Amino acid sequence: MAARQGILLLKSAKPRGWLAALVLVPLFSAEAHAGFPEGRAAYLRGDYAGAFREFKPYAEKGEAEVQATLGYLYDTGRGVTEDDAAAARWYRRAADQGNAAAQNNLGLMYMAGRGAPKDPALAVQWYRKSAEQGFPNAEDNLGYAYSQGLGVDRDEAEAAKWYRKAAERGFAGAQANLGTMYLTGRGVGKDEREAARWFRKAALQGDARAQNGLGYLYASGRGVARNDAEATRWFARAAEQGDAKGEYSLAIMDIKTRAADPYAEAAKRYRRAAEANDADAQAALAYLYASGRGVERDDAQAADWYRKAAAQGHAMAQYNLGLMYANGVGAPRDDAAAVRLFRQAAEQGYAPAQYGLGDFLLNGRGAARDGLAAAKWYRLAGEQGYAPAQYRLGMMYRSGQGVQKDSAEAQKWLRRAAQQGNVEAKRALNDTGDSAN
Repeated sequence: MAARQGILLLKSAKPRGWLAALVLVPLFSAEAHAGFPEGRAAYLRGDYAGAFREFKPYAEKGEAEVQATLGYLYDTGRGVTEDDAAAARWYRRAADQGNAAAQNNLGLMYMAGRGAPKDPALAVQWYRKSAEQGFPNAEDNLGYAYSQGLGVDRDEAEAAKWYRKAAERGFAGAQANLGTMYLTGRGVGKDEREAARWFRKAALQGDARAQNGLGYLYASGRGVARNDAEATRWFARAAEQGDAKGEYSLAIMDIKTRAADPYAEAAKRYRRAAEANDADAQAALAYLYASGRGVERDDAQAADWYRKAAAQGHAMAQYNLGLMYANGVGAPRDDAAAVRLFRQAAEQGYAPAQYGLGDFLLNGRGAARDGLAAAKWYRLAGEQGYAPAQYRLGMMYRSGQGVQKDSAEAQKWLRRAAQQGNVEAKRALNDTGDSAN
């Protein structure tokens, strides 16, 4: 029998959200259903309401592929009023018949709690059913669930296994994810050349995350020979898709490579990315406003952009906004707000914020005086090599302020700071006839 082409619509979960894709797969024999070609033709010309009318009788008769398609039409509101519950019902009918795409999409509904109760464990079960049929979207989604601990215990080696299965089938999203794992050494041995190889495969398919990843490798010379022109080219390809991170990265390249007035062009790119809600770009644009580079200095605008990035959990923005509150620049002076923001950044491991929080706690600014807590934050920053915190902790041990007096600990921390060139630590050591050596 001659095969006809039908419509199957898929979704895949990504770190940055849901993506939808259209895939044409063999469905019915030529003689099977006289009305099916009309439904397919209607869909392809954008007449989704007509497609829905043609498809529905076959879906009600139990045709799994058409049931999956109806689920997608309800899911996306094409040709019918968007209805998550109806989408889930049609996906379930198709999934129960073993349709891999419907199993994947039903898993997404359970993962997000759309049209069905939120149930990550059940979502993973449906992903697995689909993935075990070799369906790459589901393999990628299952990998992501393992990488994040969604519905299963977090297991990055298992995540890498499923990403690899989908990546080897040519699925761009999984190739980008696998590249990231090789870059970071999560779930696999760290291998920047392998990261570059997988990023390139995905980038050539138009995956913006991979284009940014490959650009980053060229800009930093990791896994490939450093090449600013290649970095710029890949960042530009991501930006051309409207990708905010691509715009942000191009702005960095502008500053890095332009001989004349690089900040003016960078400011335009940062703004486009910032308006697309990229937190890195929001923080960078705030810095330009705070420093008057590429734009007229405007502390209020700086605070506003730092605030937007801080709300997304951007540690540097939280710290810088805290400084603005602490100094009354661009925002009313508010030590309590400064402490709150410092703490948010400090808890993410941002050393300058740990140091700032330690200072405020040591001096009772914006919070009750607490020398012991101050010492804790200084230590955390000092262990990251942050010299001002090393100096402050050393002086606390020397004086016994907030901690038990300990000359050996004092000398240890002062020497660490002095070895990094901290002038105050060198002076403190000289006062006792000691040195950084």
